[in-house]
Order: sequence, then structure tokens, then C-alpha cells
Amino acid sequence: MRGFAVASILALSGCEAGQAVVDEAARSAAKSVVTPIVETNFPGLPASLISDCVIDNASAGEIFTLAKATQLGVTPQTTQTVVDIASRPETLKCISAVTLSELG
Repeated sequence: MRGFAVASILALSGCEAGQAVVDEAARSAAKSVVTPIVETNFPGLPASLISDCVIDNASAGEIFTLAKATQLGVTPQTTQTVVDIASRPETLKCISAVTLSELG
């Protein structure tokens, strides 16, 4: 099923009419890749919420690259992309906010 979703994302990416649908499908696919990486690299933190921070601060190209990993597999470069996005100042602010909200 993910193969169809990724193929659809790639096929529709040039059409403006379905862009919102494509964007949401890509974000969902990317999150399914990011969450396990976050769980492994940031143990003990709320992985789903941190994944949202990563996705929200990723470029469109990064989201599509991460979404493609659902079909091509997670590589060390995939993990590095997630870590790089998580290290950005705006992502760190988001991670701090969600982590603090979980504690409070």
C-alpha cells in the first residue's frame, strides 16, 4: 500500500490541483520513517511529537526524500537527514516546547 502512496505522490507532484493531498500523503509517509529514527536516536522523548517537529521544519525536498524511504529503505543518510533537521534552531525550539509540555 505504501508503494502505491509513494508512486501516487511522485506522479501527482507536478499537478497543482492535488498538491494539498500530495503534501499530506508525503508528510504522513515521511513521519512513518522519522518516528522510528527518533525513537532510536532520542530515547525517552515523545517520538511522535518530535517527529511532528522534524516534519514541520523539513523542506519539501527533505519530506519527499524521507517519504521515498518507505519504499527504498532507511539508510544512514536517511537517519542523518532526520538528525540534521532535528538540530536546526527552529526544530530545537519545537522539541523543547513539546518535551516541556509532556512534563507539565
